[in-house]
Amino acid sequence: MSGWTSAAALAQGSAPAFQGYAHLPGVDLYYTDTGGSGVPIILLHANSGSTDMWQHNADAFAAAGYRAIAFDRRGWGRTHPNAETGPQPGTAAGDLDALADHLGTGRFHLIGEAAGGSVAYDYALWRPERLLSLTVIATGGGGLGDAELAEIRARVSYPGIAEWPVQFRELSQGYMARDPEGTERWVEISSRSRQEGVPSQPTRMPLTVAALRTLAVPTLLLVGEADVLNPPWVIRRQAEAVPRAEFRLISEAGHAISWEQPDLFNSVVLEFIGRDGL
Repeated sequence: MSGWTSAAALAQGSAPAFQGYAHLPGVDLYYTDTGGSGVPIILLHANSGSTDMWQHNADAFAAAGYRAIAFDRRGWGRTHPNAETGPQPGTAAGDLDALADHLGTGRFHLIGEAAGGSVAYDYALWRPERLLSLTVIATGGGGLGDAELAEIRARVSYPGIAEWPVQFRELSQGYMARDPEGTERWVEISSRSRQEGVPSQPTRMPLTVAALRTLAVPTLLLVGEADVLNPPWVIRRQAEAVPRAEFRLISEAGHAISWEQPDLFNSVVLEFIGRDGL
């Protein structure tokens, strides 16, 4: 099996069994659900994406017998904050918990990419009893309250990287070279993902290195070898903090691993969550 899939193949993904809204406290939350009776996997998108970034991955998880659920966080995609039904801005972890209750998921596997990984950490620290496993992809964690890490990152980051076009920050050169159609599609999704004027949601729990040392959920950490936003050394530091965490370096991938290398990403995740005891 090749390590990547072209945009043409991505376009062949089937529609989810359900796509629509859960009317939850403070939010009309847009989500997709492949349905079925399999063990649920809930997917949390990056700041540069929405539920649209997961469809090819969700298809693969559904084909493996799981129920794949993804949702747009407040401020992204098709989700609409609703001040008439609850306080704003709420927390993404709270919205995730409310959605799990709404869908009656029971315990589930949780996967978060980039900023979605910070939400996943937050939820795992707050509600570990609801999780079967945690997979965190290319997440910087906002410095994780570590002054030394923040100083190092400020010193070694590429000058002006925050102003680079999003595809150069988040996609590897190799991917952009081999799949211009997929690159164009990814940029299109990114361009319409973030809503203007919606305040960011805070975390429920402090995201610190000390907090990561208390995680009691089986955890897989993934990072792309060519990630310039959260490079491998940043994710290794998290792996050293999280008890018994597994670390995987994905070659020829940048920040958007699940998009650039979906076949490899799917197989790595399915191998991890399919182990006895999870």
